[in-house]
Amino acid sequence: MESLKTKVLEQLTLAKQASRQMALLSRAQKDSALSLIAEQLLADEAAILAANEEDLDRAQADAQPASYLDRLRLTPARIRDLVDGLQQLIQQEDPVGQLLDRWTRPNGLIMEQIRVPLGVIGMVYEARPNVTIDAAAIALKTGNSIVLRGSYSAVHSNLALVASIRTALTASGLPAEAVQYLPYAEHASVDILCTANGLIDVIIPRGGAGLIQRVLQLSSVPVLETGVGNCHIFVDYNASYEMAEAIVLNAKTSRPAVCNAAETLLLHHDWPLAHQKELLKQLLAAGVELRACEQTRAQHADLADQLKEADAQDWDTEYSTLIMAIRTLDSLTDALDHIQRHSTGHSEAIVTEDSESAQRFLTTVDATTVYHNASTRFTDGGEFGFGAEIGISTQKLHARGPMGLPALTSYKYVVRGTGQIR
Repeated sequence: MESLKTKVLEQLTLAKQASRQMALLSRAQKDSALSLIAEQLLADEAAILAANEEDLDRAQADAQPASYLDRLRLTPARIRDLVDGLQQLIQQEDPVGQLLDRWTRPNGLIMEQIRVPLGVIGMVYEARPNVTIDAAAIALKTGNSIVLRGSYSAVHSNLALVASIRTALTASGLPAEAVQYLPYAEHASVDILCTANGLIDVIIPRGGAGLIQRVLQLSSVPVLETGVGNCHIFVDYNASYEMAEAIVLNAKTSRPAVCNAAETLLLHHDWPLAHQKELLKQLLAAGVELRACEQTRAQHADLADQLKEADAQDWDTEYSTLIMAIRTLDSLTDALDHIQRHSTGHSEAIVTEDSESAQRFLTTVDATTVYHNASTRFTDGGEFGFGAEIGISTQKLHARGPMGLPALTSYKYVVRGTGQIR
Protein backbone atom coordinates (compact mmCIF):
# COMPACT_ATOMS: atom_id res chain seq x y z
CA MET A 1 0.00 0.00 0.00
CA GLU A 2 2.78 2.43 0.90
CA SER A 3 4.49 1.75 -2.42
CA LEU A 4 1.24 2.40 -4.28
CA LYS A 5 0.64 5.61 -2.33
CA THR A 6 4.15 6.82 -3.13
CA LYS A 7 3.69 6.17 -6.85
CA VAL A 8 0.30 7.87 -6.98
CA LEU A 9 1.45 10.90 -5.03
CA GLU A 10 4.47 11.25 -7.32
CA GLN A 11 2.14 11.47 -10.31
CA LEU A 12 -0.14 13.95 -8.56
CA THR A 13 2.84 16.12 -7.67
CA LEU A 14 3.95 16.18 -11.31
CA ALA A 15 0.44 17.19 -12.35
CA LYS A 16 0.43 19.96 -9.75
CA GLN A 17 3.76 21.30 -10.96
CA ALA A 18 2.59 21.21 -14.58
CA SER A 19 -0.62 23.07 -13.70
CA ARG A 20 1.37 26.25 -13.06
CA GLN A 21 2.60 26.26 -16.65
CA MET A 22 -0.80 25.24 -18.02
CA ALA A 23 -2.48 28.22 -16.39
CA LEU A 24 -0.25 30.60 -18.37
CA LEU A 25 -0.93 29.19 -21.83
CA SER A 26 -2.46 31.31 -24.57
CA ARG A 27 -5.45 30.15 -26.55
CA ALA A 28 -3.22 29.67 -29.59
CA GLN A 29 -0.95 27.30 -27.65
CA LYS A 30 -3.89 25.29 -26.36
CA ASP A 31 -5.61 25.04 -29.73
CA SER A 32 -2.37 24.02 -31.43
CA ALA A 33 -1.93 21.22 -28.90
CA LEU A 34 -5.54 20.07 -29.39
CA SER A 35 -4.98 19.96 -33.15
CA LEU A 36 -1.84 17.86 -32.69
CA ILE A 37 -3.74 15.48 -30.38
CA ALA A 38 -6.36 15.00 -33.11
CA GLU A 39 -3.64 14.24 -35.65
CA GLN A 40 -1.90 11.86 -33.25
CA LEU A 41 -5.10 9.91 -32.58
CA LEU A 42 -5.51 9.27 -36.29
CA ALA A 43 -1.84 8.35 -36.67
CA ASP A 44 -2.09 5.93 -33.73
CA GLU A 45 -5.49 4.51 -34.67
CA ALA A 46 -4.26 0.97 -35.32
CA ALA A 47 -2.42 0.79 -31.98
CA ILE A 48 -5.41 2.25 -30.13
CA LEU A 49 -7.85 -0.24 -31.68
CA ALA A 50 -5.49 -3.13 -30.95
CA ALA A 51 -5.28 -2.07 -27.30
CA ASN A 52 -9.06 -1.74 -27.17
CA GLU A 53 -9.42 -5.25 -28.59
CA GLU A 54 -7.42 -6.58 -25.64
CA ASP A 55 -9.86 -4.96 -23.24
CA LEU A 56 -12.88 -6.20 -25.19
CA ASP A 57 -11.54 -9.76 -25.27
CA ARG A 58 -11.12 -9.74 -21.51
CA ALA A 59 -14.57 -8.22 -20.99
CA GLN A 60 -16.19 -10.84 -23.21
CA ALA A 61 -14.33 -13.60 -21.38
CA ASP A 62 -15.75 -12.16 -18.16
CA ALA A 63 -19.27 -12.34 -19.70
CA GLN A 64 -19.88 -8.63 -19.43
CA PRO A 65 -23.30 -7.51 -20.80
CA ALA A 66 -23.75 -5.98 -24.23
CA SER A 67 -24.31 -2.50 -22.76
CA TYR A 68 -20.92 -2.69 -21.03
CA LEU A 69 -19.19 -3.84 -24.22
CA ASP A 70 -20.80 -0.97 -26.14
CA ARG A 71 -19.44 1.60 -23.68
CA LEU A 72 -16.00 -0.01 -23.82
CA ARG A 73 -15.74 -0.45 -27.59
CA LEU A 74 -13.71 1.87 -29.81
CA THR A 75 -14.12 1.79 -33.59
CA PRO A 76 -12.63 3.86 -36.42
CA ALA A 77 -15.91 5.81 -36.51
CA ARG A 78 -15.76 6.51 -32.77
CA ILE A 79 -12.15 7.65 -33.01
CA ARG A 80 -13.21 10.05 -35.75
CA ASP A 81 -16.00 11.25 -33.47
CA LEU A 82 -13.34 12.01 -30.86
CA VAL A 83 -11.32 13.90 -33.45
CA ASP A 84 -14.43 15.83 -34.49
CA GLY A 85 -15.02 16.70 -30.84
CA LEU A 86 -11.48 18.06 -30.58
CA GLN A 87 -12.02 20.17 -33.68
CA GLN A 88 -15.25 21.56 -32.21
CA LEU A 89 -13.41 22.31 -28.98
CA ILE A 90 -10.78 24.28 -30.90
CA GLN A 91 -13.56 26.49 -32.24
CA GLN A 92 -14.86 27.26 -28.74
CA GLU A 93 -13.90 30.47 -27.01
CA ASP A 94 -11.21 30.10 -24.35
CA PRO A 95 -12.92 30.98 -21.05
CA VAL A 96 -9.69 31.54 -19.12
CA GLY A 97 -9.02 35.21 -18.57
CA GLN A 98 -12.56 36.29 -19.40
CA LEU A 99 -13.67 39.40 -17.54
CA LEU A 100 -16.90 38.39 -15.81
CA ASP A 101 -17.57 41.67 -14.06
CA ARG A 102 -15.90 45.02 -13.33
CA TRP A 103 -16.85 47.87 -11.04
CA THR A 104 -15.29 50.78 -9.19
CA ARG A 105 -15.74 51.36 -5.47
CA PRO A 106 -16.25 54.85 -3.94
CA ASN A 107 -12.63 54.81 -2.75
CA GLY A 108 -11.40 54.39 -6.33
CA LEU A 109 -10.51 50.67 -6.14
CA ILE A 110 -11.23 48.90 -9.41
CA MET A 111 -12.68 45.43 -8.85
CA GLU A 112 -12.48 42.78 -11.60
CA GLN A 113 -13.84 39.24 -11.55
CA ILE A 114 -11.78 37.07 -13.92
CA ARG A 115 -12.21 33.45 -14.93
CA VAL A 116 -9.25 31.16 -14.03
CA PRO A 117 -8.43 27.42 -14.22
CA LEU A 118 -9.39 25.15 -11.35
CA GLY A 119 -5.84 23.75 -11.16
CA VAL A 120 -5.60 19.95 -11.01
CA ILE A 121 -8.67 17.83 -11.80
CA GLY A 122 -9.03 14.23 -10.67
CA MET A 123 -11.28 12.17 -12.95
CA VAL A 124 -12.62 8.78 -11.84
CA TYR A 125 -14.67 6.96 -14.48
CA GLU A 126 -15.79 3.58 -15.72
CA ALA A 127 -15.32 1.70 -18.99
CA ARG A 128 -15.73 4.62 -21.43
CA PRO A 129 -12.41 5.22 -23.20
CA ASN A 130 -13.88 8.27 -24.97
CA VAL A 131 -13.92 10.02 -21.59
CA THR A 132 -10.12 9.87 -21.56
CA ILE A 133 -9.92 12.14 -24.60
CA ASP A 134 -12.86 14.37 -23.72
CA ALA A 135 -11.67 15.00 -20.17
CA ALA A 136 -8.03 15.59 -21.09
CA ALA A 137 -9.00 17.92 -23.95
CA ILE A 138 -11.34 20.05 -21.84
CA ALA A 139 -8.73 20.23 -19.10
CA LEU A 140 -6.16 21.40 -21.63
CA LYS A 141 -8.44 24.03 -23.17
CA THR A 142 -9.16 25.45 -19.70
CA GLY A 143 -5.51 25.50 -18.60
CA ASN A 144 -5.83 22.67 -16.09
CA SER A 145 -3.80 19.55 -15.38
CA ILE A 146 -5.75 16.31 -15.07
CA VAL A 147 -5.22 12.97 -13.33
CA LEU A 148 -7.27 10.20 -14.93
CA ARG A 149 -8.29 6.97 -13.24
CA GLY A 150 -10.47 4.85 -15.53
CA SER A 151 -11.70 1.38 -14.69
CA TYR A 152 -9.03 -1.29 -14.92
CA SER A 153 -11.15 -3.15 -17.49
CA ALA A 154 -10.25 -0.38 -20.00
CA VAL A 155 -6.62 0.04 -18.98
CA HIS A 156 -5.06 -0.91 -22.33
CA SER A 157 -7.36 1.42 -24.26
CA ASN A 158 -6.82 4.30 -21.86
CA LEU A 159 -3.05 3.93 -21.75
CA ALA A 160 -2.91 3.93 -25.57
CA LEU A 161 -5.03 7.08 -25.71
CA VAL A 162 -2.98 8.83 -23.04
CA ALA A 163 0.22 7.91 -24.88
CA SER A 164 -1.14 9.72 -27.96
CA ILE A 165 -2.08 12.75 -25.87
CA ARG A 166 1.31 12.98 -24.19
CA THR A 167 3.15 12.57 -27.50
CA ALA A 168 1.18 15.50 -28.90
CA LEU A 169 1.75 17.63 -25.79
CA THR A 170 5.49 17.09 -26.03
CA ALA A 171 5.45 17.98 -29.71
CA SER A 172 3.58 21.17 -28.76
CA GLY A 173 6.20 22.16 -26.23
CA LEU A 174 3.73 21.66 -23.38
CA PRO A 175 4.36 19.54 -20.27
CA ALA A 176 3.27 15.94 -20.85
CA GLU A 177 3.01 15.67 -17.06
CA ALA A 178 -0.20 17.75 -17.28
CA VAL A 179 -2.03 14.55 -18.23
CA GLN A 180 -1.49 11.71 -15.77
CA TYR A 181 -3.10 8.26 -15.86
CA LEU A 182 -3.30 5.93 -12.84
CA PRO A 183 -3.06 2.41 -14.32
CA TYR A 184 -3.33 0.55 -11.04
CA ALA A 185 -5.87 -2.24 -10.48
CA GLU A 186 -6.07 -1.53 -6.75
CA HIS A 187 -9.14 0.46 -5.67
CA ALA A 188 -6.87 2.12 -3.13
CA SER A 189 -5.54 4.31 -5.93
CA VAL A 190 -8.97 5.97 -6.06
CA ASP A 191 -8.90 6.49 -2.30
CA ILE A 192 -5.49 8.17 -2.53
CA LEU A 193 -6.65 10.40 -5.37
CA CYS A 194 -9.81 11.45 -3.55
CA THR A 195 -7.98 12.39 -0.35
CA ALA A 196 -5.02 14.23 -1.92
CA ASN A 197 -5.94 17.66 -0.59
CA GLY A 198 -3.42 20.24 -1.72
CA LEU A 199 -2.53 18.28 -4.86
CA ILE A 200 -6.01 17.78 -6.35
CA ASP A 201 -8.45 20.69 -6.54
CA VAL A 202 -11.62 18.85 -7.58
CA ILE A 203 -12.73 15.26 -8.19
CA ILE A 204 -15.20 14.40 -10.96
CA PRO A 205 -16.71 10.90 -10.84
CA ARG A 206 -18.41 9.66 -14.01
CA GLY A 207 -20.15 6.32 -14.14
CA GLY A 208 -22.78 4.31 -12.34
CA ALA A 209 -24.48 5.15 -9.06
CA GLY A 210 -22.13 2.89 -7.08
CA LEU A 211 -18.99 4.64 -8.33
CA ILE A 212 -20.43 8.12 -7.76
CA GLN A 213 -21.63 7.34 -4.23
CA ARG A 214 -18.29 5.76 -3.31
CA VAL A 215 -16.39 8.87 -4.41
CA LEU A 216 -18.82 11.15 -2.60
CA GLN A 217 -18.48 9.17 0.63
CA LEU A 218 -14.70 8.83 0.73
CA SER A 219 -13.53 12.09 -0.86
CA SER A 220 -12.09 14.91 1.23
CA VAL A 221 -11.40 16.81 -2.00
CA PRO A 222 -14.38 18.81 -3.34
CA VAL A 223 -16.50 16.70 -5.72
CA LEU A 224 -18.16 17.94 -8.90
CA GLU A 225 -20.90 15.35 -9.01
CA THR A 226 -22.22 13.76 -12.18
CA GLY A 227 -25.34 11.65 -11.96
CA VAL A 228 -27.06 8.60 -13.34
CA GLY A 229 -29.88 9.02 -15.82
CA ASN A 230 -33.27 7.57 -14.96
CA CYS A 231 -34.93 9.64 -17.70
CA HIS A 232 -38.67 9.79 -18.42
CA ILE A 233 -40.85 10.65 -21.39
CA PHE A 234 -44.48 11.63 -20.71
CA VAL A 235 -46.82 11.29 -23.70
CA ASP A 236 -49.77 13.62 -23.13
CA TYR A 237 -53.39 12.97 -24.14
CA ASN A 238 -53.12 15.06 -27.34
CA ALA A 239 -49.62 14.11 -28.48
CA SER A 240 -48.98 13.59 -32.17
CA TYR A 241 -48.52 9.86 -32.71
CA GLU A 242 -45.81 10.26 -35.34
CA MET A 243 -43.85 12.63 -33.12
CA ALA A 244 -44.25 10.47 -30.01
CA GLU A 245 -43.12 7.33 -31.81
CA ALA A 246 -40.04 9.01 -33.27
CA ILE A 247 -39.04 10.59 -29.95
CA VAL A 248 -39.60 7.50 -27.79
CA LEU A 249 -37.86 5.10 -30.16
CA ASN A 250 -34.91 7.44 -30.54
CA ALA A 251 -34.60 8.09 -26.82
CA LYS A 252 -34.71 4.39 -25.95
CA THR A 253 -33.04 2.58 -28.83
CA SER A 254 -30.50 4.88 -30.54
CA ARG A 255 -27.90 4.14 -27.87
CA PRO A 256 -29.48 2.56 -24.79
CA ALA A 257 -26.24 2.33 -22.77
CA VAL A 258 -25.81 6.10 -22.34
CA CYS A 259 -27.13 8.22 -19.48
CA ASN A 260 -29.47 10.35 -21.61
CA ALA A 261 -31.40 7.33 -22.91
CA ALA A 262 -35.02 7.15 -21.73
CA GLU A 263 -35.76 4.45 -19.15
CA THR A 264 -39.45 5.05 -18.36
CA LEU A 265 -42.38 5.84 -20.64
CA LEU A 266 -45.38 7.50 -19.01
CA LEU A 267 -48.62 7.37 -21.02
CA HIS A 268 -51.64 9.59 -20.45
CA HIS A 269 -54.71 7.38 -20.00
CA ASP A 270 -56.65 9.45 -22.56
CA TRP A 271 -54.08 9.19 -25.35
CA PRO A 272 -55.93 7.02 -27.90
CA LEU A 273 -55.60 3.33 -27.13
CA ALA A 274 -54.74 2.63 -30.76
CA HIS A 275 -51.78 5.01 -30.48
CA GLN A 276 -50.65 3.44 -27.21
CA LYS A 277 -50.83 -0.06 -28.63
CA GLU A 278 -48.98 0.85 -31.81
CA LEU A 279 -46.19 2.53 -29.84
CA LEU A 280 -45.82 -0.50 -27.58
CA LYS A 281 -45.70 -2.76 -30.64
CA GLN A 282 -43.02 -0.59 -32.24
CA LEU A 283 -40.90 -0.77 -29.09
CA LEU A 284 -41.30 -4.54 -28.96
CA ALA A 285 -40.40 -4.81 -32.64
CA ALA A 286 -37.23 -2.83 -31.89
CA GLY A 287 -36.22 -5.48 -29.38
CA VAL A 288 -37.15 -3.54 -26.24
CA GLU A 289 -38.26 -5.55 -23.22
CA LEU A 290 -41.27 -3.77 -21.72
CA ARG A 291 -42.08 -3.85 -18.01
CA ALA A 292 -45.56 -2.44 -17.62
CA CYS A 293 -47.84 -1.42 -14.78
CA GLU A 294 -51.08 -3.28 -14.09
CA GLN A 295 -53.21 -0.63 -15.81
CA THR A 296 -51.15 -0.76 -19.00
CA ARG A 297 -51.32 -4.55 -19.09
CA ALA A 298 -55.09 -4.49 -18.52
CA GLN A 299 -55.67 -1.93 -21.29
CA HIS A 300 -53.68 -4.02 -23.78
CA ALA A 301 -54.69 -7.54 -22.86
CA ASP A 302 -53.76 -8.85 -26.30
CA LEU A 303 -50.15 -7.76 -25.63
CA ALA A 304 -50.11 -8.87 -22.00
CA ASP A 305 -47.94 -11.91 -22.68
CA GLN A 306 -45.30 -9.55 -24.12
CA LEU A 307 -45.55 -7.01 -21.31
CA LYS A 308 -43.72 -8.13 -18.20
CA GLU A 309 -45.24 -7.01 -14.93
CA ALA A 310 -43.35 -4.04 -13.52
CA ASP A 311 -42.40 -3.99 -9.85
CA ALA A 312 -41.51 -1.07 -7.59
CA GLN A 313 -37.82 -1.36 -8.41
CA ASP A 314 -38.39 -0.77 -12.12
CA TRP A 315 -39.41 2.85 -11.56
CA ASP A 316 -35.98 3.61 -10.07
CA THR A 317 -33.77 1.62 -12.43
CA GLU A 318 -31.33 2.99 -15.00
CA TYR A 319 -31.34 -0.06 -17.27
CA SER A 320 -28.66 1.09 -19.74
CA THR A 321 -29.96 -1.56 -22.12
CA LEU A 322 -33.05 -2.35 -24.20
CA ILE A 323 -35.48 -2.47 -21.29
CA MET A 324 -38.14 0.15 -20.61
CA ALA A 325 -40.66 0.63 -17.82
CA ILE A 326 -44.18 1.65 -18.90
CA ARG A 327 -46.80 3.30 -16.72
CA THR A 328 -50.26 4.62 -17.60
CA LEU A 329 -51.37 7.68 -15.63
CA ASP A 330 -54.57 9.69 -15.42
CA SER A 331 -53.16 13.21 -15.68
CA LEU A 332 -50.17 15.48 -16.10
CA THR A 333 -50.23 15.98 -12.33
CA ASP A 334 -49.77 12.25 -11.83
CA ALA A 335 -46.86 12.27 -14.29
CA LEU A 336 -45.21 15.16 -12.46
CA ASP A 337 -45.63 13.33 -9.15
CA HIS A 338 -44.10 10.14 -10.59
CA ILE A 339 -41.12 12.03 -12.01
CA GLN A 340 -40.58 13.91 -8.75
CA ARG A 341 -40.42 10.60 -6.84
CA HIS A 342 -38.25 8.65 -9.26
CA SER A 343 -36.19 11.06 -11.37
CA THR A 344 -32.44 11.31 -10.90
CA GLY A 345 -32.60 14.91 -12.10
CA HIS A 346 -30.95 14.24 -15.45
CA SER A 347 -33.26 14.68 -18.47
CA GLU A 348 -37.06 14.62 -18.67
CA ALA A 349 -39.38 15.09 -21.66
CA ILE A 350 -43.03 15.75 -22.46
CA VAL A 351 -44.68 15.16 -25.82
CA THR A 352 -47.77 17.35 -26.07
CA GLU A 353 -49.61 19.81 -28.30
CA ASP A 354 -50.84 21.77 -25.28
CA SER A 355 -48.55 24.77 -24.68
CA GLU A 356 -49.83 25.31 -21.13
CA SER A 357 -49.14 21.69 -20.19
CA ALA A 358 -45.71 21.94 -21.77
CA GLN A 359 -44.87 25.08 -19.83
CA ARG A 360 -46.10 23.56 -16.57
CA PHE A 361 -43.88 20.53 -17.18
CA LEU A 362 -40.84 22.61 -18.11
CA THR A 363 -41.27 24.84 -15.07
CA THR A 364 -42.13 22.17 -12.50
CA VAL A 365 -39.75 19.30 -13.29
CA ASP A 366 -36.47 19.53 -11.35
CA ALA A 367 -33.84 18.23 -13.76
CA THR A 368 -30.74 19.54 -15.49
CA THR A 369 -32.52 19.49 -18.85
CA VAL A 370 -36.24 19.42 -19.66
CA TYR A 371 -37.65 18.87 -23.13
CA HIS A 372 -40.86 19.69 -24.98
CA ASN A 373 -41.37 17.57 -28.09
CA ALA A 374 -37.75 16.42 -28.37
CA SER A 375 -35.68 13.37 -27.44
CA THR A 376 -33.74 13.22 -24.18
CA ARG A 377 -30.73 12.12 -26.24
CA PHE A 378 -29.76 15.75 -26.84
CA THR A 379 -28.39 16.18 -23.31
CA ASP A 380 -24.82 16.14 -24.48
CA GLY A 381 -22.04 18.70 -24.67
CA GLY A 382 -21.62 18.30 -28.42
CA GLU A 383 -25.35 18.67 -29.07
CA PHE A 384 -25.42 21.78 -26.89
CA GLY A 385 -22.62 23.28 -28.95
CA PHE A 386 -20.05 22.96 -26.17
CA GLY A 387 -17.74 20.63 -28.10
CA ALA A 388 -16.50 17.77 -25.90
CA GLU A 389 -17.97 17.48 -22.41
CA ILE A 390 -16.45 16.20 -19.20
CA GLY A 391 -19.74 14.87 -17.86
CA ILE A 392 -23.30 15.84 -17.01
CA SER A 393 -23.71 17.37 -13.59
CA THR A 394 -26.97 16.68 -11.76
CA GLN A 395 -26.05 18.85 -8.79
CA LYS A 396 -26.95 22.52 -8.46
CA LEU A 397 -23.74 24.16 -7.25
CA HIS A 398 -21.03 25.48 -9.59
CA ALA A 399 -22.15 23.53 -12.68
CA ARG A 400 -25.32 21.82 -13.88
CA GLY A 401 -26.11 19.82 -17.00
CA PRO A 402 -23.54 19.08 -19.72
CA MET A 403 -20.24 20.44 -18.42
CA GLY A 404 -18.32 22.28 -21.09
CA LEU A 405 -15.41 24.64 -20.70
CA PRO A 406 -16.76 27.13 -18.10
CA ALA A 407 -17.48 24.25 -15.69
CA LEU A 408 -13.72 23.55 -15.49
CA THR A 409 -12.95 27.07 -14.34
CA SER A 410 -13.38 29.18 -11.24
CA TYR A 411 -12.76 32.90 -10.85
CA LYS A 412 -10.68 35.26 -8.80
CA TYR A 413 -10.93 38.93 -7.98
CA VAL A 414 -8.27 41.32 -9.24
CA VAL A 415 -8.24 44.61 -7.35
CA ARG A 416 -6.42 47.62 -8.86
CA GLY A 417 -5.62 50.58 -6.68
CA THR A 418 -3.66 53.78 -6.47
CA GLY A 419 -2.33 53.41 -2.93
CA GLN A 420 -5.63 52.99 -1.02
CA ILE A 421 -5.42 51.72 2.56
CA ARG A 422 -8.14 50.78 5.03
